[in-house]
Amino acid sequence: MPRNTQATKPTEKSAKARHGKVDVPPTKIADLWLGQHLRGLRKMHDLSLEQLAERCGLSVGALSQIERGITSPTMRSLRRLSEVFNVPMSQLFHEGDLPPVEELGRIVRAQGRRVLSLNTSGVQKELLTPAANGALEIYLVTISPGGSSGPELYTHKGEEGGYVMSGEMLLEIESREFHLKTGDSFRFKSQTPHRFANVTDEETVVVWTNVVG
Repeated sequence: MPRNTQATKPTEKSAKARHGKVDVPPTKIADLWLGQHLRGLRKMHDLSLEQLAERCGLSVGALSQIERGITSPTMRSLRRLSEVFNVPMSQLFHEGDLPPVEELGRIVRAQGRRVLSLNTSGVQKELLTPAANGALEIYLVTISPGGSSGPELYTHKGEEGGYVMSGEMLLEIESREFHLKTGDSFRFKSQTPHRFANVTDEETVVVWTNVVG
């Protein structure tokens, strides 16, 4: 008697579940992507939800729902946010195919990094970690010749460390200065007054890690 192979054939739904794939409408994926993108920009600007709400005129609740992909922002809200973050409106729209929903909050593709260029200080920050809830943030920081975090020492919550991939960097922690070169690494409490600068004629690239807490 022939076997009933239909009963053992995996369904498309079970195959997707086994491989971690989830069917989500494209509009929902777009909202989730935009929410994480905006959260990444906010974190790179070191702004809390309350601070961002004050600057853009939106409520904390509305911003929270946008960042979590629960609601879609209006064009007016996007314009306000782009002005606060000092980025063109076009940067808030995804180019090309949207990432699979299972990658959101877990994977950052090279072409999908959030980039913040601080032209006045000669520093560019690329967020390498997903902009989901979490204490760990990893940045690729490029410091142009003469660029710095500013003339004043500053503090914030957490702990940070890094690795100088290329070039040289002056790292000032409290009253001590450390001249770091390619291959050197560092770690310190973020509550300790600090600043950094590139005092050479060549570009410096640092993998910088922040642990918020």
